[in-house]
Amino acid sequence: MKTPRALGMAGIAVAACFFLSVTSKATEPVTTVADLVAHHLESVGDTKARAGIQSRAAAGTAHFHIMVGGGGTLDGRSQFVSQGGKFHFMMKFANNEYRGEHFIFDGNRVQVSTATAALSRSELGGFLYSQDAVFREGFWGGVLSTAWPLMDLDKRKAKLTFDGIKKIDGQDLYELRYQPKKNTDLEIRLYFDPSTFHHVRSVYTLNPGTVMASEPTNARQQQTRYHLEERFNDFQTIDGLTLPARYDIRFSEELQSGSTTSYEWEILESSINNNVSLDPRNFDVK
Repeated sequence: MKTPRALGMAGIAVAACFFLSVTSKATEPVTTVADLVAHHLESVGDTKARAGIQSRAAAGTAHFHIMVGGGGTLDGRSQFVSQGGKFHFMMKFANNEYRGEHFIFDGNRVQVSTATAALSRSELGGFLYSQDAVFREGFWGGVLSTAWPLMDLDKRKAKLTFDGIKKIDGQDLYELRYQPKKNTDLEIRLYFDPSTFHHVRSVYTLNPGTVMASEPTNARQQQTRYHLEERFNDFQTIDGLTLPARYDIRFSEELQSGSTTSYEWEILESSINNNVSLDPRNFDVK
């Protein structure tokens, strides 16, 4: 007959084996698109929490500065509201040379407002107006938006390719290539933290030789590389969902001659609220 001590030790051994089994399973490397997406969705929240969200409003500060090709900084405010596949994103600065951005997607049409007193779009706005797959596919804002495409991949009918671990700025991240059903010239890559499965970065690249639609054709556009990044961190749990409270945008234009302009926007969300009542006029495209 086993003594109480022996039984206790046996129980500890069984518990230890179970713990090691669970830990091993949780830390197994991801090898497929399905596994990565499933882990990522769980990192946002469980099925019930995700399904219970219909709308979201986030507001905070916005800081703009020119990184390359000039100088200057501006401080302002930001707002991001979304409902289903619709969204309205705004950054506002008290400056006539650069008033900020207004991006609206009503589920079908895109609006990118002018950003200057001269009624012209910014470089960022012009790029996104031309390459509107960023809006139409629901990428803009990552999981901060209810339109995030990985929440409803069956509807998107996109082609996803899992590229394993990539070293990005010294950090190991899972890389997922995304090709929309509707063809686009953009290269779209999404990156996830292997330890948390949070979506931490989206990268959009338009290479030299591609002429942006709805813009005049000239040699400069044919020779320019466009690079846009959205970066997300400072994740916080709100209503059972883990969402980023910091949102950085980086955009650059690089001529083959070597001349480059680069801009950065840093957004800090002071409030994120789910299932808010939104005025339908938020999503009116004029």
